[in-house]
Amino acid sequence: MKRIVIFASGSGSNAENIHTQFANENIEIVAIFCNNDKAGVIERANRLQIPLHLFNRNEFNNTNIVDQEILNYQPDLIVLAGFLWKIPERLIQLFPNKIINIHPAILPNYGGKGMYGHFVHEAVINSKEIKSGITIHYVNENYDEGDYIFQAECEVTSNDTPETLADKIHLLEFAHFPQIIKKIIQ
Repeated sequence: MKRIVIFASGSGSNAENIHTQFANENIEIVAIFCNNDKAGVIERANRLQIPLHLFNRNEFNNTNIVDQEILNYQPDLIVLAGFLWKIPERLIQLFPNKIINIHPAILPNYGGKGMYGHFVHEAVINSKEIKSGITIHYVNENYDEGDYIFQAECEVTSNDTPETLADKIHLLEFAHFPQIIKKIIQ
């Protein structure tokens, strides 16, 4: 059985989609780690009966508490699914080439600190781009600069709003993220 730990800060829709996609596979989400005590992913983790670990910025950045909790699960892969904090270098060194992220744009454009969710979609639309998409990449010490694993595109029309573009991006995430995770982990 391959073991995945997911980090999420928001609704947890990608976490639930990954869980659903792997229900009959030899892959299990063994824990969800969350930095936001109001995040929707908490309810999803409880409903799906996935162990949940809440932590604060100090525990994450300045102690080994989170590291030890992750190590207890012996993950084959750590998946960032809407997780908004930069990963400390010590965690990257502890899990080399075992942490991946999904970004809601075609990197290297529209990445970096502060570029998440609607901020990305607003920037894409304001720049009058004709394409957006997703990038799945390994995590390194810089926001959104790790080696790319996979990219997929969607059309941006003149009628798109940040909300309609987000809907298109979610479709790409749901279609591709579990499949790429499966390829990496097997």
